[in-house]
Amino acid sequence: MKLNNIDMKNLGLTEEFIQESKKYKALFIGRVSSQSKNLYKVITEKSEIVAEISGKYHYNVKGISEYPAVGDFVMIDRTNNSQGNGIIHHILSRKSAFARKMAGTKEDIQMVATNIDTVFICMSLNDDYNLRRLERYLSIAWDSGATPVIVLTKSDLCNEIEARLNEISSIAIGVAVHVTTSVSDEGYHSLKSYLSSGKTVAFIGSSGVGKSTLINCLIGQKILDTNGLRNDDKGRHTTTRRELIMLPNLGVVIDTPGMRELGIISADLTTSFSDINQLAFDCKFNDCTHQHEPNCAVQKAIKDGFLSVERLESYWKLKKETKYQGLNSKMIEKEKTNEMLSSMGGMKNFRNFRKSIKEQSRDKKR
Repeated sequence: MKLNNIDMKNLGLTEEFIQESKKYKALFIGRVSSQSKNLYKVITEKSEIVAEISGKYHYNVKGISEYPAVGDFVMIDRTNNSQGNGIIHHILSRKSAFARKMAGTKEDIQMVATNIDTVFICMSLNDDYNLRRLERYLSIAWDSGATPVIVLTKSDLCNEIEARLNEISSIAIGVAVHVTTSVSDEGYHSLKSYLSSGKTVAFIGSSGVGKSTLINCLIGQKILDTNGLRNDDKGRHTTTRRELIMLPNLGVVIDTPGMRELGIISADLTTSFSDINQLAFDCKFNDCTHQHEPNCAVQKAIKDGFLSVERLESYWKLKKETKYQGLNSKMIEKEKTNEMLSSMGGMKNFRNFRKSIKEQSRDKKR
């Protein structure tokens, strides 16, 4: 991407970043646009340059999340590469960060994108459609500090759009939902309202849902490569790394590789499961686990058909994942054993409760 004389405010540079940058003398502000191994591309006021972190920076880093990530504003020693690679000395404070836990130990953290205003959670209405995964994305997105927006793709391959929109509205409380198709411009125009000078929009979702296609349509030209996608959503996504793209007077967008697995580092379950939290106020006990306690408003909502068993189970699962963060394997096993011993009867009662709900549902269908 060849850039010259950059409008840094359109790039997302705010007065807060400018004031923080004044602590670092003889350095320039830049924004990380991509990363490849130990090298970064950084957009400065003069051009986009190749950079690496300083030896001191590398020595002081305590975790993976402290390395520069796409979207970070950094302090760098030059604005062009005429004298070699730039050297990154500092990261300015992140106003938001979308991160995920990678498979492995608790240190395996991947910063997906930082300093973002809006997260487009992209999900296909075809085989990629998965409400439980969407709940996970929403929980992390709300926690990131950015505003989540759901973008549904491939509507031309779905014959039950209205039913799926109803399902999504029941779990995506307070979240805007947009429907698009890859065979026409229908739906894309509504997404343009999120693009404006100084704003950053990140595209998140599984492989093959059409994130790059969406970006190309919004930009009005083919900047990102796309491959033909199969109807089973197993098409190969050409994006292999995160990339920040600046748009003239419309801020920036960040494209990300597909993510089918999204391990939780932290999550805002209060917002993403606001329906369950609201119901919990009417439970008899303040510490109700919604499993076997009498006068549980959450169980009553399930019995009355206002809440699905699957959503409650998803809530429990995500709550446990956030609870285990920061614990080593032995601590996690001990915690699980204690939970199993203390709630054995409760889990048995819940299984019986779920079984009765399913039996009632079968009886109604008859």
